[in-house]
Amino acid sequence: MISTGASLPGSNCKEPEQLGFLQIMLEQRVVVTQFFVFLYCKCLWRGLKFVVRRFTGRCELQRICYNNKPGARRTLKIESSMRYSKYELLQSALGVHPDKVEKTIDDIMALKKINPDTNPQLGISLQASLLQIVGYRSLMAAVEKLRREPYDCENAEHENMLMKLWKELRPDTPLTGRISKQWCEIGFQGNDPKTDFRGMGLLGLQNLLYFAEHDKPTALQMLQDSLQPKHNELNKPDWEQKNPDKAIGYSFAIVGINITDLAYSLLVSGALKTHLYNVAPEMPSLQHFQQTFCYLMQEFHRFWIEEDPSDIMEFNRVRSKFHRRILRQLKNPDMALCPHFAASDLHLVNM
Repeated sequence: MISTGASLPGSNCKEPEQLGFLQIMLEQRVVVTQFFVFLYCKCLWRGLKFVVRRFTGRCELQRICYNNKPGARRTLKIESSMRYSKYELLQSALGVHPDKVEKTIDDIMALKKINPDTNPQLGISLQASLLQIVGYRSLMAAVEKLRREPYDCENAEHENMLMKLWKELRPDTPLTGRISKQWCEIGFQGNDPKTDFRGMGLLGLQNLLYFAEHDKPTALQMLQDSLQPKHNELNKPDWEQKNPDKAIGYSFAIVGINITDLAYSLLVSGALKTHLYNVAPEMPSLQHFQQTFCYLMQEFHRFWIEEDPSDIMEFNRVRSKFHRRILRQLKNPDMALCPHFAASDLHLVNM
């Protein structure tokens, strides 16, 4: 019997030639596409901008500032315009030191031949947006530095932060020792929390401590909820005495470190620009990042309840789904993940 997988000699001799031909055709199509994209960006688009400027009497930066409200909708467009500008001054402006932003704006106004006396609001708007842009870069550097700094049990400052976290979350329960099973009560995996900070370094501890200090009632409620077992682990009489809305069953501190990683990935990918440009009137700071972490913790808590996972083994699935949900929200240029911070703490102004 002849195997069904066998073929007659020479039956597929033309297949390599056909595949090679198709590959060449695809490569040529890619090259042609890239050429037209280049032509559009370098020639047609710039020509169109020239015509629009002649017609309106305004350069692209002016049109962006006058036609878009302050926040991400304006700043993202200004950032894109500068990045793809033919002028080196505008391209390099995205990386200037914050102290040089004002002078850089003056130089841009001079380059564009814009009279600051007749366009005073333009300089203010450009400066606010550029401060947001360079501030975002500075924030990424600050967050990365904390993430790369490992927890050091020989460092008194690190130890004090850890002890403070315990006191904030367990104010009525003294810690019996630095190495203790009690750490599991606030959601660490073992007797020594330092091993849990390896992935996010000091950033994870700082975020948890910020949450416990600045939104203590919420942090304590979430910790209490997280310590409740899932309802399917209880018998009926015990379950009837529990509140189903509080049957969570996850490790609070470990989830906090994971949410820190999620916030970090949003920051590094640039997805968080939408939120930060909408809540920070000028330079986003580490406080903005920590407030975002607090918001994500609360939202993940609600999302975990909505998903109703059978056990903690479903954490990665729920986290990935939550991550995708946040990314979808951040695609809206008017999105602010925690607008209450802007209203109460940050005093967002119209510039």
